[in-house]
Amino acid sequence: MLNELVNTFAEQALWMQSLIGLALLALLSLAVNWLLKHVILRFAAPFLDARTLTADKAAARLATVIPLLVVSRGIEFVPHLPDEVTILVANVARAAIVLSIAMAMSKALDYVDELYRRRPEANNRPIKGYVQVVKILVYCTAVILIISVLIDQSPLLLLSGLGAMAAVLMLVFKDTILSLVASVQLSSNDMLRVGDWIEMPGMNADGDVIDIALHTVKVQNFDKTITTIPTHMLIANSFRNWRGMSEAGGRRIMRALPLDQNSVRFMTDEEANGLRRFKLLDDYLGNKEAELRDWNAREAAGASNLVNARRITNIGTFRAYVGAYLKAHPRLATDSFTLLVRQLDPTPQGLPLQIYCFTNTTNWAEYESIQADIFDHLIAILPEFELRLFQQPSGLDLAHGLGRRVVEGLAKGSA
Repeated sequence: MLNELVNTFAEQALWMQSLIGLALLALLSLAVNWLLKHVILRFAAPFLDARTLTADKAAARLATVIPLLVVSRGIEFVPHLPDEVTILVANVARAAIVLSIAMAMSKALDYVDELYRRRPEANNRPIKGYVQVVKILVYCTAVILIISVLIDQSPLLLLSGLGAMAAVLMLVFKDTILSLVASVQLSSNDMLRVGDWIEMPGMNADGDVIDIALHTVKVQNFDKTITTIPTHMLIANSFRNWRGMSEAGGRRIMRALPLDQNSVRFMTDEEANGLRRFKLLDDYLGNKEAELRDWNAREAAGASNLVNARRITNIGTFRAYVGAYLKAHPRLATDSFTLLVRQLDPTPQGLPLQIYCFTNTTNWAEYESIQADIFDHLIAILPEFELRLFQQPSGLDLAHGLGRRVVEGLAKGSA
């Protein structure tokens, strides 16, 4: 009986020693952790980058390694612990060390990316995709090391088995590999930058690029929605980048006025002289009249019918007026950009007279205002040239037409 009591007290004493040792080890690791993060790191804070917290987070992750190292080494000095417990705690602590180092490296890579984004050329060639690739490699290496530490085997043993899993890994990381290749192509060919306005109808994207990552590109549409496009889709499918327009400093206007072909006719000399009140037509009318007079005197001499002579048309004169008006417009870029006023093929919806020119600004609101002002003026001045816009008949047009016929019929009946 006495021996049993002595053995029980002895076992309890051993467990008490183990518990005291574990408590002391925990207190020591916590004290080291507090000293590193609340004393040493605060002392070092003025020497770190004050414009970001990423460097502080990387240092904090790295500082966690020391308390874990204390645990992994100190567990061996705790008395009377079973060997299995000692090995398990040491291995878990070492695995946590590997994870802390990997997380610290990840934060350090984020800090490198932040430093690069402060450079002026960062928007042209972002490195976020490459940073994410390095992060994936770091975490994959960390996983292999953690597993090898936990099972207490060499990492080379795990790597030797990866050859058989290559096909599976290729399948799992298919999107990552495609995105990596796409990111390299986008960056090397300067196809996309943060801030570019892109248009990709197949993905319902029409707006500014706000983020370029390894797997995705984020586009903020003009309605403030966000479209996320897989990076490899930008290589596999076509998209329109409006950066060239922004860099050129001019935005194109390409719109047509559909003219009623029934209103196109020759002009009399009196009508042509009446248009000389337009200052923009002085040169055109003078040169055109001289050209036609010389041609008619040479080619149509002696012809009594006007059908054999060349004459001024109202649509030709209007086309010349539009060209002169556009060249004189203060908000159009006419020096290094194309300016055309041309007729397109006639259609059942009228004869399109297309205006092709460029504004001297790329601001959306200003562009729309300039375009609207130009067409407001051209539509309003069309009657001066005896021209009409083509428009599909509306209910009001039909009502007016029927009403006119009824009135005419009544007038004939009463007569």
